[in-house]
Amino acid sequence: MTCRTIAVANQKGGTAKTATALSLGAALARRGRRVLLVDADPQGDLTKSLGWRDPDSLQTTLATHLAAAIEGSDDDPAAGTLRHREGVDLMPSNIELAAMEMAVFMAMSRERMMGAWLAPIKPGYDYVIVDCAPTLGIIPINALAAADSVLIPVSAEYLPASGMTGLLKTVNRVRRQINPGLSVEGILVTLYDSRNNLAREVERAVRGQYGKAYRVFETVVPRAVSAAESAAAGESVFAYDPDGKVAASFARLAEEVERRG
Repeated sequence: MTCRTIAVANQKGGTAKTATALSLGAALARRGRRVLLVDADPQGDLTKSLGWRDPDSLQTTLATHLAAAIEGSDDDPAAGTLRHREGVDLMPSNIELAAMEMAVFMAMSRERMMGAWLAPIKPGYDYVIVDCAPTLGIIPINALAAADSVLIPVSAEYLPASGMTGLLKTVNRVRRQINPGLSVEGILVTLYDSRNNLAREVERAVRGQYGKAYRVFETVVPRAVSAAESAAAGESVFAYDPDGKVAASFARLAEEVERRG
C-alpha cells in the first residue's frame, strides 16, 4: 500500500489530540501496519507519552531534520527515530522545535520543509501520523502541507463551532494554495461521557453542523482515567488497559481509517 500521512490537528487544546495520534498509531500497528509517529509539538507530549520522559536530552529530533531541510542537506532523514516496544516508530520533539519556527518561517518554500524531510522515509511506512501543536503556526501548516489528510479531534466538553471554523478555513486555504491533495480524514468526538447532557449535545451539534460536508467518525472516544494513566506509564491504552472502552474505541477508529483506504 502507498504510505498515507495523517495530521492530527486542532488549534484548541484539551481535545485528546496527542492521545488520538498515539492510540491510532498503536491500533494500526496492531493491524500489521508500519507506523511512524511524528511529534510536531515543542512540548514533546507525544514523546513523553511513549516513555521518553526527558525529550530535551535527545540529540536528534524533528527540529534537527527541519534545520537540515532548510539547508537542503539531510544525510540521514531517519536519524533519531526511536523504536517503541509496541511496534511504532517515533520521530521525537522537544523545545528546540519552538526555536525552529522563525527559521522555518524565513526559509524558501517555508511550508514544505516537513514534506521535504518526510519524502525519502515515507516508502518505509504504511502510515505517518503527525501530532500537531495546538496552534495554526508555521509548523502545523507544514504538517498540513505534507499530509494526505487531517484528522480533527473535538472534545465533547464544549461546543466547538468557532474553533472548528477557523481550523477548517486553514485546511481549505492549504488545499487551495499549497497541497491540493489535502482532505479531511474525519472529525472525531473525544472525551465523551454518555451520562453528560452537554456531551450528547456536542456530538449532535458536530454531526448536524459538519456531517454533510465532512466525515464524522462513527467511533466516539469515551472519557476514561486509563488514557491519562497509560501516558504516564509510557505506553498505549492497548498495553495498559487492553480490555477497556478506550482501547476498543481506538481499535474501531483504526478500522474506519483503513476502510477509507
